[in-house]
Amino acid sequence: MHRHAAMPTGSAIVLDRTSPVALYQQLYRWFRTAILSGQLAAGARLPATRVLAAELGISRSTVISAFEQLLAEGYLAGVAGSGTYVADVLPDDLLHAAPQARLPAPTSGHEQKYAQRGSAIVAGLGALYRPSGPPASSWAFVLGIPAVAEFPHRLWGQLLYKRWHNLEARQLLAPALPGYPPLRRAIAEYVRAVRGVHCDEQQIIIVSGSQQAFTLLAQIILDPGDVVWMEEPGYHAARLAWAAAGAQVIPVPVDAEGLNMSAVAQANPSPRLMYVTPSHQFPLGVTLSLPRRLALLELAHRTGAWIVEDDYDSEYRYGGRPLPALQGLDTNGRVIYVGTFSKVLFPALRLAYVVVPPELVEACTGACFILGTRVPTLHQQVVCEFIVEGHFARHIRRMRKLYAARRQALLDAAPRVLGDLLDLQPAETGMHLLGWLAEGLDDRAAANAARRAGVNVEPLSAFRTMPGRHGLLLGYAAPDESAIRAGVESLAEVLNSLRRT
Repeated sequence: MHRHAAMPTGSAIVLDRTSPVALYQQLYRWFRTAILSGQLAAGARLPATRVLAAELGISRSTVISAFEQLLAEGYLAGVAGSGTYVADVLPDDLLHAAPQARLPAPTSGHEQKYAQRGSAIVAGLGALYRPSGPPASSWAFVLGIPAVAEFPHRLWGQLLYKRWHNLEARQLLAPALPGYPPLRRAIAEYVRAVRGVHCDEQQIIIVSGSQQAFTLLAQIILDPGDVVWMEEPGYHAARLAWAAAGAQVIPVPVDAEGLNMSAVAQANPSPRLMYVTPSHQFPLGVTLSLPRRLALLELAHRTGAWIVEDDYDSEYRYGGRPLPALQGLDTNGRVIYVGTFSKVLFPALRLAYVVVPPELVEACTGACFILGTRVPTLHQQVVCEFIVEGHFARHIRRMRKLYAARRQALLDAAPRVLGDLLDLQPAETGMHLLGWLAEGLDDRAAANAARRAGVNVEPLSAFRTMPGRHGLLLGYAAPDESAIRAGVESLAEVLNSLRRT
């Protein structure tokens, strides 16, 4: 590798702290563009991460995350004891048999490739966490995945066969909108009895996963420029749906009582939509307190805002008495309730549901038609029978007992093996736990290193838009107890190695 002088100081780099795109991703894009345009030549030496962080006024971990992504994609090369350099051969060059000209530097008159919503989608995808290294080999500690090995496959196959064997010709037509009526009725009965949701079957909209629910709601509720209040940290896929609709997404901090509206209420315009995970906040795991639930409902009533309640894993609670769904407390019809079968059955099913106020039923049904939001009738029928025949309730009870044991195995092993490397936070609900990393450890670097060692963990910073404390998310539903203990041992080795370096 040819050596060149170090690049100029960080004064040439401009970061937009108001952008929904994470700072590390903005920095990554600046360097990638500079490299591809030739502004940074092959072999150019980059400044030390500590120096660049100080010049830009950002955390060192932000710079490290950007550099790690550039290294993983082949735009940079690290030389032990020397520093980090622009790679001699770029990954883009390897895509072509013949030498290609480098990308020209962007100009103000450059034609826009996408519409504004398309650009927002691309920007949002770029901000999602993409782990480096090969796929992890263990179920420990994959996030958001149920114990699929324990699912009653044989029973499901029998129900599927029975439905297919007795199939009527009309069932080969397009699925009914907004869903198979008996399933809508079964879901309405379930959420009324178990979650205290006030609804009838006419308010149930069947969709293909929660993400499709968010996209559907964004289309009928939001106009470009509308304000959305979003939990910080929060579920990035929901944030992407609001941003892709052209909304102004305002992060609202989450503390021990959940969404802290008082932190933003005075300084920001009234929202058009507020997104919350009140039963088990994702990713921190806290429960929205009753006073804050009432305050949220009062604000929605006073301003005409909509509340999207994502109740993604409330079936799993291991102690205490659960609070009813936020929707059950709503007397003014401002809460839209989203539930999913991905966490309680299996992710490949791709079936979720939305409970909408009566005034939104017609708009949601029309949007389902326009957006192609339909789930195959056969799948809906099998889920319906699974619920009606009592299999669903028995499966939930069995999984709740199983997950409680796996959760306890993780809580027992972590303090003993990890010590002060990771402070695991107990939570009485859900399918994952949050652990705070020891000072000086970067969560993205830790997650990438753990993955290379065969362990799945997610960095908390992947769900932030603003700097904050570093932590790891550990899912405990999918791995059995032996895999949990082995995963903790492997994670300890990874974190100890990172601490020494």
